[in-house]
Amino acid sequence: MQYRKLGKTGLKISELSYGSWITFGNQLDEKGASEIMSVAFDQGINFFDNAEAYKQGQSEIIMGNVLKKMRWSRDSYIISSKVFWGGDKPTQRGLSHKHIKDACDNALSRLQLDYLDLFFCHRPDPDTPIEETVRAMHTLILQGKVCYWGTSEWSKQQIEDAFRISRELSMTPPSMEQPEYNMFAREKLEREYLSLFETEKLGTTIWSPLASGLLTGKYNNGMPSGTRTSLQNYKFVRDRFESEDFQYRYTVVEKLMNLSKQLNISLTKLALNWCLKNENVSTVILGASRKEQLIENLDCINHSSKIDGDVMKEIKNIIS
Repeated sequence: MQYRKLGKTGLKISELSYGSWITFGNQLDEKGASEIMSVAFDQGINFFDNAEAYKQGQSEIIMGNVLKKMRWSRDSYIISSKVFWGGDKPTQRGLSHKHIKDACDNALSRLQLDYLDLFFCHRPDPDTPIEETVRAMHTLILQGKVCYWGTSEWSKQQIEDAFRISRELSMTPPSMEQPEYNMFAREKLEREYLSLFETEKLGTTIWSPLASGLLTGKYNNGMPSGTRTSLQNYKFVRDRFESEDFQYRYTVVEKLMNLSKQLNISLTKLALNWCLKNENVSTVILGASRKEQLIENLDCINHSSKIDGDVMKEIKNIIS
């Protein structure tokens, strides 16, 4: 496992990390979560991603119980949470100072921790001035409840506004953004955010590197059972995969599978290494419901040398 700096911070984060979205509370109970987090930690992963919205807080409860059971030294791992969707009541949603404070306190309680390493604004909030959000995050940092704050799926302009306001108010600016990034979702990392990487050295914790599993090839012959498309709460994923707009993607996946066979690696390992080749990626968040699946994905780093410049050019031709 290699470790990268999270943007311009001094924090060293594993280039591959593990996220609990969809799995904890849906596909994994506490025992299963314990097994997979143990494998991840033993293999060098030091960042575990979570959010208040994941299974309505149950994901954080499960992760907190696992962390308590494992008794790992608190200075050996990084934990995140995200704030936006905390409940149905007006004060339980968005990025108001109140909800940010309450969400942080609730996450700490569920995770059984004294502080969060990373705290993300899960989405931009058009109903709350960015000044208010910046002030709330800065306050949490001064209180020692959060080490670094960031954004998730914000536009370039919104992130730039957060940096500008942070400077004007002499407050802590965001350190990282969490965008979707994979061979089918490239706009933000490869075009929109480029100036932010140059001027602000923004870190990134990317999610869905396998495009919700599409880049494993397992959906090219239909919707297999036991995957996220069979979960009741994620029917929207199945609907998207079966839509006409998605059909061309299966052709792209077929071409990528042929390339991966030539390289004697799985499409999954090809796709993960493709993400890691981007120097603006701080860490690639993996999602796995089985420890065997996680081990297989982690093995991608042993094949990174196969993804050379010529292969990257060939991939570009396929996905363009």
